Amino acid sequence: MFYVHMLLLLSIIFVGIRFGGIAFGLLGGLGVSILAFVFGIAPGNPPISVMLIILAVVAASATLEATGGLNLLVNYAERLLRKHPSKIVFLGPLCTYTLTVLVGTGHSVYPLLPVIYDVSIKKNIRPERPMAMATVASQMGITASPIAAAAAVVMATAATNNLDISLSSVLMVTIPATFTGVIIGCLWSLRRGKELAVDPEFQEQMKNEDFKAQLINEEMATADNQKFSKQSKTGLSIFLGGIATVVFIAMFGKDIGLLPEGVKTSVALQFLMLSVGALILLATKVDPKKVVKTNVFTAGMSAIIIIFGIAWMSDTIIAANKPYIISLVEDVVRAQPWTFAIAMFASSIFLKSQAAVLTIMLPLGFMLGIPAEVLIGTLPACYAYFFFPFYPSDLAAIQFDRAGTTKIGKYVLNHSFMIPGFIGVVSATLIGYSISTGILPIWGWAIAIVAIITAINLHMNRQPEVASI
Repeated sequence: MFYVHMLLLLSIIFVGIRFGGIAFGLLGGLGVSILAFVFGIAPGNPPISVMLIILAVVAASATLEATGGLNLLVNYAERLLRKHPSKIVFLGPLCTYTLTVLVGTGHSVYPLLPVIYDVSIKKNIRPERPMAMATVASQMGITASPIAAAAAVVMATAATNNLDISLSSVLMVTIPATFTGVIIGCLWSLRRGKELAVDPEFQEQMKNEDFKAQLINEEMATADNQKFSKQSKTGLSIFLGGIATVVFIAMFGKDIGLLPEGVKTSVALQFLMLSVGALILLATKVDPKKVVKTNVFTAGMSAIIIIFGIAWMSDTIIAANKPYIISLVEDVVRAQPWTFAIAMFASSIFLKSQAAVLTIMLPLGFMLGIPAEVLIGTLPACYAYFFFPFYPSDLAAIQFDRAGTTKIGKYVLNHSFMIPGFIGVVSATLIGYSISTGILPIWGWAIAIVAIITAINLHMNRQPEVASI
Protein backbone atom coordinates (compact mmCIF):
# COMPACT_ATOMS: atom_id res chain seq x y z
CA MET A 1 0.00 0.00 0.00
CA PHE A 2 2.99 2.30 0.44
CA TYR A 3 3.30 2.72 -3.33
CA VAL A 4 -0.40 3.47 -3.64
CA HIS A 5 -0.08 6.13 -0.94
CA MET A 6 2.99 7.60 -2.67
CA LEU A 7 1.14 7.67 -5.99
CA LEU A 8 -1.59 9.66 -4.28
CA LEU A 9 0.98 12.08 -2.83
CA LEU A 10 2.66 12.56 -6.22
CA SER A 11 -0.73 13.16 -7.83
CA ILE A 12 -1.48 15.82 -5.22
CA ILE A 13 1.89 17.47 -5.86
CA PHE A 14 1.50 17.50 -9.65
CA VAL A 15 -1.98 18.97 -9.43
CA GLY A 16 -0.62 21.50 -6.94
CA ILE A 17 2.08 22.52 -9.42
CA ARG A 18 -0.62 23.23 -11.98
CA PHE A 19 -2.52 25.59 -9.69
CA GLY A 20 0.42 26.93 -7.65
CA GLY A 21 0.38 28.89 -4.38
CA ILE A 22 -1.76 27.62 -1.53
CA ALA A 23 -3.11 24.84 -3.75
CA PHE A 24 -0.41 22.55 -2.29
CA GLY A 25 -1.82 23.06 1.20
CA LEU A 26 -5.47 22.71 0.26
CA LEU A 27 -4.83 19.60 -1.82
CA GLY A 28 -2.68 18.20 0.98
CA GLY A 29 -5.68 18.44 3.27
CA LEU A 30 -7.74 16.63 0.64
CA GLY A 31 -5.05 13.94 0.59
CA VAL A 32 -5.31 13.49 4.36
CA SER A 33 -9.09 13.09 4.00
CA ILE A 34 -8.66 10.43 1.31
CA LEU A 35 -6.10 8.56 3.41
CA ALA A 36 -8.41 8.68 6.43
CA PHE A 37 -11.77 7.84 4.85
CA VAL A 38 -10.73 5.67 1.90
CA PHE A 39 -7.67 3.86 3.24
CA GLY A 40 -8.61 3.96 6.92
CA ILE A 41 -5.32 5.52 8.04
CA ALA A 42 -5.23 7.66 11.18
CA PRO A 43 -4.02 11.19 10.29
CA GLY A 44 -0.48 12.02 11.34
CA ASN A 45 0.59 15.08 13.27
CA PRO A 46 0.27 18.49 11.59
CA PRO A 47 3.43 20.65 11.98
CA ILE A 48 1.94 22.97 14.62
CA SER A 49 5.26 24.16 16.11
CA VAL A 50 6.64 25.02 12.69
CA MET A 51 3.54 26.99 11.73
CA LEU A 52 3.54 28.93 15.00
CA ILE A 53 7.16 30.00 14.52
CA ILE A 54 6.48 31.06 10.94
CA LEU A 55 3.43 33.02 12.11
CA ALA A 56 5.49 34.90 14.68
CA VAL A 57 8.30 35.69 12.24
CA VAL A 58 5.89 36.75 9.49
CA ALA A 59 4.04 39.03 11.91
CA ALA A 60 7.28 40.82 12.85
CA SER A 61 8.58 41.05 9.26
CA ALA A 62 5.22 42.27 7.94
CA THR A 63 5.12 44.96 10.63
CA LEU A 64 8.57 46.07 9.48
CA GLU A 65 7.36 46.27 5.87
CA ALA A 66 4.31 48.29 6.92
CA THR A 67 6.60 50.94 8.46
CA GLY A 68 8.61 51.24 5.25
CA GLY A 69 11.63 49.68 6.95
CA LEU A 70 11.97 46.91 4.38
CA ASN A 71 12.06 49.46 1.56
CA LEU A 72 14.72 51.37 3.51
CA LEU A 73 16.82 48.21 3.73
CA VAL A 74 16.45 47.74 -0.02
CA ASN A 75 17.43 51.39 -0.48
CA TYR A 76 20.72 50.81 1.31
CA ALA A 77 21.40 47.83 -0.96
CA GLU A 78 20.59 49.91 -4.05
CA ARG A 79 23.04 52.62 -3.00
CA LEU A 80 25.78 50.02 -2.71
CA LEU A 81 25.03 48.60 -6.15
CA ARG A 82 24.99 52.00 -7.85
CA LYS A 83 28.19 53.04 -6.11
CA HIS A 84 30.06 50.00 -7.46
CA PRO A 85 28.40 49.18 -10.81
CA SER A 86 31.39 47.27 -12.21
CA LYS A 87 31.04 44.68 -9.43
CA ILE A 88 27.32 44.08 -9.99
CA VAL A 89 27.86 40.38 -10.82
CA PHE A 90 29.04 39.88 -7.24
CA LEU A 91 27.23 42.60 -5.34
CA GLY A 92 23.80 41.94 -6.86
CA PRO A 93 23.55 38.32 -5.66
CA LEU A 94 25.27 39.14 -2.35
CA CYS A 95 22.72 41.88 -1.66
CA THR A 96 19.73 39.62 -2.36
CA TYR A 97 21.34 36.88 -0.24
CA THR A 98 21.89 39.28 2.67
CA LEU A 99 18.35 40.64 2.47
CA THR A 100 16.97 37.12 2.75
CA VAL A 101 19.19 36.34 5.73
CA LEU A 102 18.00 39.50 7.50
CA VAL A 103 14.27 39.34 6.81
CA GLY A 104 13.79 35.58 6.48
CA THR A 105 12.10 35.48 3.06
CA GLY A 106 13.40 35.27 -0.49
CA HIS A 107 10.53 37.47 -1.66
CA SER A 108 12.60 40.49 -0.63
CA VAL A 109 14.41 40.07 -3.98
CA TYR A 110 11.70 41.75 -6.08
CA PRO A 111 12.54 45.43 -5.43
CA LEU A 112 16.21 44.82 -6.24
CA LEU A 113 15.75 43.04 -9.56
CA PRO A 114 14.98 46.18 -11.62
CA VAL A 115 17.92 47.92 -9.91
CA ILE A 116 20.29 45.08 -10.80
CA TYR A 117 19.09 45.22 -14.40
CA ASP A 118 19.43 49.01 -14.57
CA VAL A 119 22.97 49.01 -13.19
CA SER A 120 24.02 46.15 -15.49
CA ILE A 121 22.66 47.53 -18.74
CA LYS A 122 24.09 51.00 -18.09
CA LYS A 123 27.51 49.41 -17.49
CA ASN A 124 27.18 47.28 -20.67
CA ILE A 125 27.22 44.10 -18.56
CA ARG A 126 25.05 41.22 -19.71
CA PRO A 127 22.07 41.43 -17.26
CA GLU A 128 21.69 37.65 -17.15
CA ARG A 129 24.98 37.35 -15.26
CA PRO A 130 23.90 39.05 -12.02
CA MET A 131 20.13 38.63 -12.35
CA ALA A 132 19.95 34.83 -12.64
CA MET A 133 22.41 34.39 -9.78
CA ALA A 134 20.61 37.05 -7.72
CA THR A 135 17.36 35.06 -7.68
CA VAL A 136 19.25 31.86 -6.83
CA ALA A 137 21.15 33.65 -4.05
CA SER A 138 17.95 35.05 -2.57
CA GLN A 139 16.69 31.49 -2.04
CA MET A 140 20.03 30.11 -0.87
CA GLY A 141 19.93 32.61 1.98
CA ILE A 142 16.87 30.87 3.49
CA THR A 143 18.79 28.18 5.35
CA ALA A 144 21.28 30.80 6.58
CA SER A 145 18.61 33.03 8.11
CA PRO A 146 17.96 32.74 11.86
CA ILE A 147 14.34 33.82 11.40
CA ALA A 148 13.40 31.97 8.20
CA ALA A 149 10.80 29.23 8.15
CA ALA A 150 13.54 26.69 7.41
CA ALA A 151 15.25 27.44 10.73
CA ALA A 152 11.88 27.08 12.44
CA VAL A 153 11.46 23.61 10.97
CA VAL A 154 14.91 22.49 12.07
CA MET A 155 14.44 23.73 15.65
CA ALA A 156 10.91 22.39 15.99
CA THR A 157 11.76 18.98 14.49
CA ALA A 158 14.82 18.64 16.71
CA ALA A 159 12.75 19.47 19.79
CA THR A 160 10.09 16.92 18.79
CA ASN A 161 12.77 14.25 18.49
CA ASN A 162 14.37 15.27 21.80
CA LEU A 163 17.62 16.32 20.15
CA ASP A 164 19.68 19.21 21.44
CA ILE A 165 20.37 21.05 18.18
CA SER A 166 21.02 24.73 18.76
CA LEU A 167 20.40 27.53 16.31
CA SER A 168 24.08 28.45 16.50
CA SER A 169 25.15 24.93 15.49
CA VAL A 170 22.95 25.23 12.40
CA LEU A 171 24.03 28.75 11.40
CA MET A 172 27.72 27.96 11.92
CA VAL A 173 27.30 25.52 9.05
CA THR A 174 24.69 27.08 6.78
CA ILE A 175 26.06 30.64 6.72
CA PRO A 176 29.60 29.87 5.50
CA ALA A 177 28.32 27.08 3.25
CA THR A 178 25.64 29.07 1.43
CA PHE A 179 27.68 32.29 1.36
CA THR A 180 30.58 30.49 -0.30
CA GLY A 181 28.18 28.71 -2.65
CA VAL A 182 26.86 32.10 -3.78
CA ILE A 183 30.41 33.38 -4.39
CA ILE A 184 31.27 30.30 -6.46
CA GLY A 185 28.10 30.79 -8.47
CA CYS A 186 29.04 34.43 -9.06
CA LEU A 187 32.50 33.40 -10.24
CA TRP A 188 30.95 31.18 -12.88
CA SER A 189 28.51 33.93 -13.87
CA LEU A 190 31.33 36.36 -14.62
CA ARG A 191 31.86 34.92 -18.08
CA ARG A 192 28.48 33.42 -18.88
CA GLY A 193 27.00 34.29 -22.24
CA LYS A 194 28.47 36.61 -24.82
CA GLU A 195 29.23 40.27 -24.29
CA LEU A 196 26.28 42.34 -25.46
CA ALA A 197 28.38 44.09 -28.10
CA VAL A 198 29.19 40.79 -29.84
CA ASP A 199 25.99 38.86 -29.10
CA PRO A 200 24.35 38.32 -32.52
CA GLU A 201 20.90 37.73 -31.04
CA PHE A 202 21.03 40.93 -28.99
CA GLN A 203 22.52 42.97 -31.84
CA GLU A 204 19.77 41.79 -34.18
CA GLN A 205 17.17 43.05 -31.70
CA MET A 206 19.00 46.37 -31.45
CA LYS A 207 18.01 47.06 -35.05
CA ASN A 208 14.48 47.49 -33.72
CA GLU A 209 14.17 51.09 -32.50
CA ASP A 210 11.35 50.23 -30.09
CA PHE A 211 13.49 47.54 -28.46
CA LYS A 212 16.44 49.90 -28.23
CA ALA A 213 14.34 52.69 -26.75
CA GLN A 214 12.98 50.57 -23.89
CA LEU A 215 16.35 49.16 -22.78
CA ILE A 216 17.09 51.96 -20.31
CA ASN A 217 14.47 53.71 -18.20
CA GLU A 218 15.90 57.18 -17.70
CA GLU A 219 13.02 58.12 -15.40
CA MET A 220 13.76 55.35 -12.90
CA ALA A 221 14.17 56.86 -9.45
CA THR A 222 17.57 56.26 -7.85
CA ALA A 223 18.25 55.49 -4.22
CA ASP A 224 19.59 58.97 -3.53
CA ASN A 225 16.31 60.56 -4.61
CA GLN A 226 14.14 58.52 -2.26
CA LYS A 227 13.13 59.91 1.11
CA PHE A 228 12.20 57.80 4.11
CA SER A 229 10.30 58.70 7.22
CA LYS A 230 11.48 58.46 10.79
CA GLN A 231 8.94 55.67 11.18
CA SER A 232 10.76 53.46 8.68
CA LYS A 233 14.16 54.11 10.26
CA THR A 234 12.83 53.36 13.74
CA GLY A 235 11.13 50.19 12.53
CA LEU A 236 14.29 48.93 10.82
CA SER A 237 16.46 49.68 13.86
CA ILE A 238 14.14 47.76 16.20
CA PHE A 239 13.85 44.86 13.77
CA LEU A 240 17.62 44.46 13.32
CA GLY A 241 18.11 44.79 17.06
CA GLY A 242 15.43 42.17 17.59
CA ILE A 243 17.14 39.71 15.23
CA ALA A 244 20.43 40.22 17.07
CA THR A 245 18.65 39.56 20.36
CA VAL A 246 16.98 36.41 19.06
CA VAL A 247 20.28 35.03 17.80
CA PHE A 248 22.05 35.90 21.07
CA ILE A 249 19.40 34.23 23.23
CA ALA A 250 19.26 31.20 20.95
CA MET A 251 23.02 30.80 21.19
CA PHE A 252 23.67 31.69 24.85
CA GLY A 253 20.26 31.93 26.54
CA LYS A 254 20.45 28.60 28.33
CA ASP A 255 24.12 28.93 29.26
CA ILE A 256 23.75 32.29 31.03
CA GLY A 257 20.29 31.65 32.45
CA LEU A 258 18.26 34.03 30.29
CA LEU A 259 15.77 31.32 29.34
CA PRO A 260 13.65 29.86 32.14
CA GLU A 261 14.17 26.18 32.87
CA GLY A 262 12.26 23.96 30.46
CA VAL A 263 11.66 26.65 27.82
CA LYS A 264 12.71 25.37 24.41
CA THR A 265 14.51 27.62 21.97
CA SER A 266 11.79 27.01 19.37
CA VAL A 267 9.19 28.37 21.81
CA ALA A 268 11.39 31.32 22.76
CA LEU A 269 11.70 32.22 19.07
CA GLN A 270 7.91 32.50 18.88
CA PHE A 271 7.35 34.96 21.71
CA LEU A 272 10.54 36.90 20.93
CA MET A 273 9.54 37.57 17.31
CA LEU A 274 6.02 38.56 18.38
CA SER A 275 7.69 40.93 20.84
CA VAL A 276 9.79 42.46 18.06
CA GLY A 277 6.62 43.13 16.07
CA ALA A 278 4.95 44.60 19.15
CA LEU A 279 7.88 46.95 19.85
CA ILE A 280 7.85 48.16 16.24
CA LEU A 281 4.09 48.74 16.49
CA LEU A 282 4.36 50.70 19.75
CA ALA A 283 7.36 52.76 18.68
CA THR A 284 6.15 53.68 15.20
CA LYS A 285 2.36 53.61 15.76
CA VAL A 286 1.97 51.95 12.36
CA ASP A 287 -1.62 51.09 11.42
CA PRO A 288 -2.15 47.34 12.10
CA LYS A 289 -4.45 47.19 9.06
CA LYS A 290 -1.42 47.90 6.86
CA VAL A 291 0.43 44.93 8.32
CA VAL A 292 -2.00 42.33 6.97
CA LYS A 293 -1.89 43.92 3.51
CA THR A 294 1.89 43.65 3.07
CA ASN A 295 3.61 41.33 0.60
CA VAL A 296 5.48 39.59 3.41
CA PHE A 297 2.25 38.79 5.25
CA THR A 298 0.58 37.43 2.11
CA ALA A 299 3.59 35.27 1.21
CA GLY A 300 3.96 34.08 4.80
CA MET A 301 0.34 33.01 5.14
CA SER A 302 0.60 31.14 1.85
CA ALA A 303 3.68 29.31 3.13
CA ILE A 304 1.85 28.28 6.31
CA ILE A 305 -1.08 26.83 4.40
CA ILE A 306 1.26 24.97 2.04
CA ILE A 307 3.20 23.46 4.94
CA PHE A 308 0.02 22.68 6.88
CA GLY A 309 -1.56 20.54 4.18
CA ILE A 310 1.28 18.89 2.29
CA ALA A 311 3.42 18.20 5.37
CA TRP A 312 0.42 16.75 7.23
CA MET A 313 -0.27 14.39 4.36
CA SER A 314 3.38 13.35 4.16
CA ASP A 315 3.56 12.72 7.89
CA THR A 316 0.43 10.58 7.65
CA ILE A 317 1.97 8.41 4.92
CA ILE A 318 5.32 8.10 6.72
CA ALA A 319 3.71 7.18 10.04
CA ALA A 320 1.50 4.54 8.41
CA ASN A 321 4.37 2.96 6.46
CA LYS A 322 7.27 3.49 8.88
CA PRO A 323 8.52 -0.14 9.10
CA TYR A 324 8.46 -0.63 5.34
CA ILE A 325 10.21 2.70 4.61
CA ILE A 326 12.98 1.84 7.06
CA SER A 327 13.52 -1.60 5.53
CA LEU A 328 13.53 -0.07 2.04
CA VAL A 329 16.27 2.54 2.45
CA GLU A 330 17.95 1.74 5.76
CA ASP A 331 20.96 -0.07 4.31
CA VAL A 332 21.69 2.59 1.69
CA VAL A 333 21.27 5.51 4.08
CA ARG A 334 23.39 3.92 6.80
CA ALA A 335 26.17 3.12 4.34
CA GLN A 336 26.04 6.45 2.52
CA PRO A 337 24.17 8.99 4.71
CA TRP A 338 25.09 11.84 2.35
CA THR A 339 22.57 10.42 -0.15
CA PHE A 340 19.90 12.05 2.00
CA ALA A 341 20.92 15.33 0.34
CA ILE A 342 19.90 13.90 -3.04
CA ALA A 343 16.50 12.94 -1.65
CA MET A 344 15.94 16.46 -0.31
CA PHE A 345 17.06 18.01 -3.59
CA ALA A 346 14.69 15.81 -5.58
CA SER A 347 11.79 16.66 -3.25
CA SER A 348 12.43 20.38 -3.57
CA ILE A 349 12.15 20.26 -7.35
CA PHE A 350 8.43 19.74 -6.92
CA LEU A 351 7.77 21.36 -3.53
CA LYS A 352 8.34 25.07 -4.01
CA SER A 353 9.15 25.66 -0.35
CA GLN A 354 12.30 24.83 1.57
CA ALA A 355 10.35 24.80 4.82
CA ALA A 356 7.89 22.28 3.34
CA VAL A 357 10.75 20.06 2.15
CA LEU A 358 12.40 20.11 5.57
CA THR A 359 9.09 19.54 7.35
CA ILE A 360 8.65 16.36 5.34
CA MET A 361 12.25 15.13 5.09
CA LEU A 362 13.82 15.90 8.48
CA PRO A 363 11.46 13.65 10.49
CA LEU A 364 12.18 10.93 7.94
CA GLY A 365 15.90 11.50 8.40
CA PHE A 366 15.63 11.23 12.18
CA MET A 367 13.48 8.12 11.80
CA LEU A 368 16.15 6.48 9.64
CA GLY A 369 18.79 7.21 12.25
CA ILE A 370 20.80 9.64 10.14
CA PRO A 371 23.23 11.55 12.41
CA ALA A 372 22.21 15.12 13.25
CA GLU A 373 25.47 16.52 11.87
CA VAL A 374 24.74 14.94 8.48
CA LEU A 375 21.23 16.40 8.42
CA ILE A 376 22.57 19.86 9.30
CA GLY A 377 25.32 19.61 6.70
CA THR A 378 22.90 18.74 3.92
CA LEU A 379 20.43 21.55 4.68
CA PRO A 380 21.47 23.66 1.62
CA ALA A 381 20.21 20.82 -0.60
CA CYS A 382 16.59 21.61 0.29
CA TYR A 383 16.55 24.30 -2.44
CA ALA A 384 16.08 22.95 -5.96
CA TYR A 385 12.99 24.68 -7.30
CA PHE A 386 15.19 26.59 -9.73
CA PHE A 387 15.08 23.32 -11.73
CA PHE A 388 11.85 24.37 -13.42
CA PRO A 389 11.95 28.12 -14.18
CA PHE A 390 8.45 28.90 -12.95
CA TYR A 391 9.12 30.17 -9.44
CA PRO A 392 7.84 33.76 -9.01
CA SER A 393 11.27 35.31 -8.45
CA ASP A 394 12.66 33.57 -11.55
CA LEU A 395 9.75 34.77 -13.66
CA ALA A 396 10.21 38.27 -12.24
CA ALA A 397 13.88 38.28 -13.26
CA ILE A 398 12.92 37.28 -16.79
CA GLN A 399 10.33 40.05 -16.88
CA PHE A 400 12.64 42.77 -15.52
CA ASP A 401 15.45 41.91 -17.96
CA ARG A 402 14.28 44.04 -20.87
CA ALA A 403 17.41 43.08 -22.82
CA GLY A 404 16.05 39.52 -23.02
CA THR A 405 19.23 37.81 -21.81
CA THR A 406 17.59 36.17 -18.76
CA LYS A 407 15.20 33.67 -20.27
CA ILE A 408 13.66 30.23 -20.53
CA GLY A 409 15.41 28.17 -23.17
CA LYS A 410 13.94 26.44 -26.18
CA TYR A 411 13.89 23.13 -24.30
CA VAL A 412 12.56 24.70 -21.05
CA LEU A 413 15.25 23.17 -18.83
CA ASN A 414 18.09 25.05 -20.57
CA HIS A 415 17.12 28.26 -18.80
CA SER A 416 19.22 30.99 -17.18
CA PHE A 417 18.87 29.69 -13.61
CA MET A 418 19.81 26.03 -14.07
CA ILE A 419 23.62 26.10 -14.06
CA PRO A 420 24.12 28.84 -11.42
CA GLY A 421 21.53 27.06 -9.28
CA PHE A 422 23.33 23.72 -9.51
CA ILE A 423 26.72 25.29 -8.90
CA GLY A 424 25.54 27.29 -5.90
CA VAL A 425 23.53 24.53 -4.21
CA VAL A 426 25.97 21.68 -4.86
CA SER A 427 28.91 23.80 -3.66
CA ALA A 428 27.02 24.90 -0.55
CA THR A 429 25.96 21.32 0.25
CA LEU A 430 29.47 19.92 -0.14
CA ILE A 431 30.93 22.67 2.05
CA GLY A 432 28.14 22.37 4.61
CA TYR A 433 28.57 18.60 4.82
CA SER A 434 32.34 18.99 5.20
CA ILE A 435 32.01 21.53 7.99
CA SER A 436 29.26 19.74 9.89
CA THR A 437 30.84 16.27 9.80
CA GLY A 438 34.27 17.55 10.78
CA ILE A 439 36.04 17.04 7.45
CA LEU A 440 36.67 20.78 7.33
CA PRO A 441 35.69 22.01 10.80
CA ILE A 442 36.99 25.51 11.47
CA TRP A 443 38.33 25.79 7.96
CA GLY A 444 34.82 26.34 6.66
CA TRP A 445 35.09 30.02 7.49
CA ALA A 446 38.53 30.17 5.88
CA ILE A 447 37.09 28.73 2.68
CA ALA A 448 34.58 31.57 2.50
CA ILE A 449 37.30 34.18 2.98
CA VAL A 450 39.61 32.60 0.38
CA ALA A 451 36.71 32.34 -2.07
CA ILE A 452 35.91 36.04 -1.64
CA ILE A 453 39.52 37.10 -2.15
CA THR A 454 39.83 34.87 -5.21
CA ALA A 455 36.58 36.19 -6.65
CA ILE A 456 37.61 39.82 -6.18
CA ASN A 457 41.05 39.23 -7.71
CA LEU A 458 39.59 37.47 -10.73
CA HIS A 459 37.00 40.18 -11.16
CA MET A 460 39.53 42.99 -10.92
CA ASN A 461 41.72 41.27 -13.52
CA ARG A 462 38.89 40.92 -16.00
CA GLN A 463 39.31 42.36 -19.45
CA PRO A 464 37.32 45.57 -20.05
CA GLU A 465 34.01 45.39 -21.85
CA VAL A 466 34.40 44.79 -25.59
CA ALA A 467 32.47 47.88 -26.61
CA SER A 468 29.44 49.91 -25.80
CA ILE A 469 26.10 48.44 -26.80
